[in-house]
Amino acid sequence: MKHPLPARPQHICVLRLSALGDVCNLVPTVRALQRQWPEARITWIIGKAENSLLSGLSGVEFVVYDKATGLAGMRALWRELADTRFDLLLHMQQALRASVLSLGLKADLRVGYDKARAKDLQHWFTQRQLAPHPRAHVLESYLDFARLLGVEDLSLAWDLPVPGTAVEEARGITGESAYLLISPCANPRLRNFRNWSAEGYAAVIDHAWRQHELKTVLTGGGSTQERQLGERIQALCPDEVVIDVIGETSLKGLLALIRQSRATIAPDSGPVHMANALGAPVVGLYATTNPGRAGPYLWRDFVVDRYPDAVRAFLHKTPEDLPWGQRVRHPDAMSLIRAEDVIERLEAVLALSETPQDMEFPDET
Repeated sequence: MKHPLPARPQHICVLRLSALGDVCNLVPTVRALQRQWPEARITWIIGKAENSLLSGLSGVEFVVYDKATGLAGMRALWRELADTRFDLLLHMQQALRASVLSLGLKADLRVGYDKARAKDLQHWFTQRQLAPHPRAHVLESYLDFARLLGVEDLSLAWDLPVPGTAVEEARGITGESAYLLISPCANPRLRNFRNWSAEGYAAVIDHAWRQHELKTVLTGGGSTQERQLGERIQALCPDEVVIDVIGETSLKGLLALIRQSRATIAPDSGPVHMANALGAPVVGLYATTNPGRAGPYLWRDFVVDRYPDAVRAFLHKTPEDLPWGQRVRHPDAMSLIRAEDVIERLEAVLALSETPQDMEFPDET
């Protein structure tokens, strides 16, 4: 027997802790819930960095859980919400840590993914599951929660807050110069293999400068891997062309830099989805992950897509033979991307007279 869905929920809990790209892709679902039930409270349990990115999002109460605090942090969060009961808990994090965290929350109904999409036994922790949606983009998977609840208007809206202090931070870096933004690294974790070459980036930077007089701002986190890649890129380029601020910007400052740039180039990582959320031109570099599932949603036509080639070269299969979303975990996969591929896509986005929000895209529902 299916648990009934509330007709007019008064208090909704969104449980999605990470990551930066994922929380950007989730915002349109929150906006859809707000349009359907403008009087409902929405509490979003979110990670620490993700909160700093989305803080100030209108109509949303954020409760931060820092995964570094472990069980002690969970207990503190449970105490903070001990007197709160939710009509709905939307369990949008497919991780055992998040499922354990959900156990300490009071909710009349817990909604999660269908078995085909659920990971880490998530369906054991929920009472209602989404309808199957094979081969869905991540953003569409989030919208499936709104579809299940009967939300009628699923049009995409973000309205991410970018405060004046972030705009000033960005201007302090770039001045009045027109620029290209490159975030060269994905999250530096084991067997990620999403990063392109310093030589490839340098060729694109040279093209942007020679053809468009665009300087390039390099951004990213402060890890050793990211800093070293930035240094290698800069060593291959004239000094006056590159502004290297890897590890030096706030996340709000990065939003402002992306919004003010002529275009952003990055592998499958937070900045491509941040640009997508801002309606800013973006070229995603994809070979190890499938852009049909995880590309910048409105800009998928401008992705450099070497995922099918990587699947054939390193897994000896076709994408149709693989489970949806399977990654190609091979250190040479991104080398299939050529500088001329990236330059061609960059020229395409620079030539646009309108953004994808103004274009017609097929309905995937």
